[in-house]
Amino acid sequence: MEKLSIIKIGGNIIEDETQLLQFLKLFAAMDNPKILVHGGGKKASEISKKLGIEPKMHKGRRITDETALDVALMVYGGLANKKIVARLQSLGCNALGMSGADGNTIKAHKRPVKEMDYGFAGDVDGINADLITNLLHLGISPIFCALTHDQEGQLLNTNADTIASELAVGLSDDFEVTLYYCFEMNGVLRDVSDKGSVIKKIDSTSYQKLMSDGIISNGMLPKLHNCFHALQHGVNEVRIGNLALFEKGNPNYTTLTL
Repeated sequence: MEKLSIIKIGGNIIEDETQLLQFLKLFAAMDNPKILVHGGGKKASEISKKLGIEPKMHKGRRITDETALDVALMVYGGLANKKIVARLQSLGCNALGMSGADGNTIKAHKRPVKEMDYGFAGDVDGINADLITNLLHLGISPIFCALTHDQEGQLLNTNADTIASELAVGLSDDFEVTLYYCFEMNGVLRDVSDKGSVIKKIDSTSYQKLMSDGIISNGMLPKLHNCFHALQHGVNEVRIGNLALFEKGNPNYTTLTL
């Protein structure tokens, strides 16, 4: 089965021109089919403030009202996405910038209101694997921003980690998928104050233990939830780390398996 790499890059890499270019060079050099997923929350917040619109957050999650959705569309689907695509073209990588609405590739629904109304936040229902597979076989690398749609004309702001996980699951019937979460840290840390305390391997059993011991908590929990969701639904392997993930011989990252 053909190998496929799906890589989600974090906001700190997107915001750092040097790191972003370094990553895009590594991405462009990858031989096998590949997909990139990105957000852009920090830039969206920055532009919102310049427009006199204060971003709304609840427990670290963005509340997406109509104005915030317009900013997300401008930043995620426009500014961030097209800059990445243009850079990749200059590096010889034939990239295509996409949202979930393009080609009906990622279908979602508006998150139901429970204890909090997150506005136009989307939860993924499924992906159009056939169209994405065809693009990959044409040598095109899809570059997905953090926007999906509900098939009724409504765009939705959707967590980029979740999009990467759902793409990996949806394409695992056709490819041997490795899912990468690339951010500023070396990997999942045993001690957040010690950047060298990388937990090299995590499986389902050790994951439960790390949670019960309070070692994995807060912001890392949703990311790892997406990781194990992917592994439980056909994804071959998940790796978490910084740019060194893609350097040959580097052992300093976290591998997740069942």
